[in-house]
Amino acid sequence: MSSQTITADAAGTWKLGDLPVHRLGFGAMRLTGSAAFHHGTPSDRDRSIAVLRKAIDLGVNHIDTAAFYFSSLRSANELINSALAPYPDDLVIVTKVGPYRAHDGEWGPSARPEDLRGHVEENLRQLGRDHLDVVNLRRMPKCDSIAEHFGALVELREAGLIRHVGISNVTPRHLAEAQAIAPVVCVQNRYALDRPDPDSDELLRVCGQQGIAFVPFYAVAGEAAEQGATTAHGEDVRAVARAHGASPAQIRIAWTLHQGPHVLSIPGTGNPGHLTENVAAGAIRLTDEELDRLGRARHKAC
Repeated sequence: MSSQTITADAAGTWKLGDLPVHRLGFGAMRLTGSAAFHHGTPSDRDRSIAVLRKAIDLGVNHIDTAAFYFSSLRSANELINSALAPYPDDLVIVTKVGPYRAHDGEWGPSARPEDLRGHVEENLRQLGRDHLDVVNLRRMPKCDSIAEHFGALVELREAGLIRHVGISNVTPRHLAEAQAIAPVVCVQNRYALDRPDPDSDELLRVCGQQGIAFVPFYAVAGEAAEQGATTAHGEDVRAVARAHGASPAQIRIAWTLHQGPHVLSIPGTGNPGHLTENVAAGAIRLTDEELDRLGRARHKAC
């Protein structure tokens, strides 16, 4: 498919609270290296900055990032600040807090509720902002309840450091727990065409009913996760891609967006060409037959 003139608005729009965004956004994790964190080689700084500026030129107005997105030489937040400040008025930057990485890249203990202010302030400092548009509380796997942590984040919202709050890596029970404390504007969970997950499927449904944005991560990477985009595309994905003159990665993005008008896609890349292709995927319209075929393939992956 031609992608030269396709911009992010082709995917449609949704709101994070009162903040309108195009449903095709950008994930900053891959800006820092050939793979996330310290797994690959650090990125070329000028190219990463060029990718961010091109994203804005292509109409992207939703960037997902975190202070713990860094490699041995690059910080996603620093790159965003350097490339885009002063920020466009319509740009929404979403961060997440909870996990912690030391300067050497090693993962440390996840934040206690009283630590979250420091996490938020670190994001503010790195991004050069006086408030954060949206902050997601990332639940760590061993954390059964999120009430205390989420309540601490809501206190920071009431203090003016945060505009809206969301949650990540959760189950439907955690969403209900958070909503008993304050409104949740988005849920960010792992969700992909080749990775069925009953909890995320239920969250997708509940978020749609309640008008909450559902934001999948690793939707393109699949099982490769932080290592980068998967190359393990099934024949059903490849066949649909051929029918549209598109890449399998573009079909994975398009399928994600077809899961509901409240679903936002945040594919990440450090490659300008891949960025253009990712944004163009927002214009792909899958037929009912193609969605059924991909849905059957997803069911087989259970």
